[in-house]
Amino acid sequence: MAVWSYPTRIVFGAGEARRAGEEARALGVARALLVTDAGVERAGLVTPVRESLERAGLAVATFAGVSPNPTEADVSAGAEALRAHAADGIVCLGGGSPIDAGKLIAVRAATSASWEELDDARDGGHLVPKQLVPVIALPTTAGTGSEVGRAGVLTVASTGRKTVVFAPQLLPRVAILDPELTVGLPASVTAATGFDALTHCVEAYLAPGDHPMADAIALAGVDLVAKFLGRAVADARNLEARGAMLKAAMMGAVAFQKGLGACHSLAHPLSSELGLHHGLANALCLPAVLDFNEPVALERILHLSLLLGGDAERGACAHTVRALRGSLGLPSGLAAVGVEPAQLDRLATLAHEDACHRSNPRECSRDDLLELYRRSR
Repeated sequence: MAVWSYPTRIVFGAGEARRAGEEARALGVARALLVTDAGVERAGLVTPVRESLERAGLAVATFAGVSPNPTEADVSAGAEALRAHAADGIVCLGGGSPIDAGKLIAVRAATSASWEELDDARDGGHLVPKQLVPVIALPTTAGTGSEVGRAGVLTVASTGRKTVVFAPQLLPRVAILDPELTVGLPASVTAATGFDALTHCVEAYLAPGDHPMADAIALAGVDLVAKFLGRAVADARNLEARGAMLKAAMMGAVAFQKGLGACHSLAHPLSSELGLHHGLANALCLPAVLDFNEPVALERILHLSLLLGGDAERGACAHTVRALRGSLGLPSGLAAVGVEPAQLDRLATLAHEDACHRSNPRECSRDDLLELYRRSR
């Protein structure tokens, strides 16, 4: 076991999910809402965590109504479950969706402000209440890093758009990174979530601004992905590789406090409009974005290419990322997952409304984003 504080208390190690009850009790939680989804329940991961909480003397209610891409309705239902149980703490178990949903349930339980008002694109973070019920997060995928992130993402009913709520109060108090929780992931999901971690690290490193800690952490995360993602996909029970990918995902989320980029703006509508897995959407769009950014970030992109095993020449980084994507068995482009040319115009409008491209190293117009979709087909 290892324990880090950055600033979330992070407990890392195989089998450490059994500490959930101990960690919750140390935060003063007496009544916990366990937030998860149906897939995690079917995988049998909920029972041992619930039993850990109950052994520690907590009263536990389970809310498993989280969609693969969390919606406003999911969060509202979760907040009602929190109130019905009189819960004073939230334990999130799952991928980025249940963890994001759990954090946003804590927000909704504390304020009636609309999600449109809370939207980070409108600088709504200042409306998030200072005191939220404590959140503990146990990731079952190695992708979003939401367990150490200060953001939550949901699809808002009024716009149909993925909306980011961003405030330090959303940081979970404890994250438990147990590679044993990820061994049941199918190879395709391991690959897609791993690409999400990679994209976080890459876009954080390329985001403009002076943030040496974020840059260093992002580069170390890229290195871990290069060394271990293929191993995790090839051997689901390789705990060293699984643990390394949990670290990479965590590091990506810490690093992207510096910013993300155009790839995430492209990916968000693909999920909210078409239901595409977020990590897969990133995997399909990242090479085109790397080529687009080369004229303004060549030195950093060449650095990334070398870390990923490519050459130090123009176009090499995007080529290396495409090769990695193919080696993991992921589709080769948006056409391969059924995205039609007629859909791109609306997707580009939604991508331009998304705030992530504002921290892309190269400014993006709506037409630029449309062309990036075309180059990602």
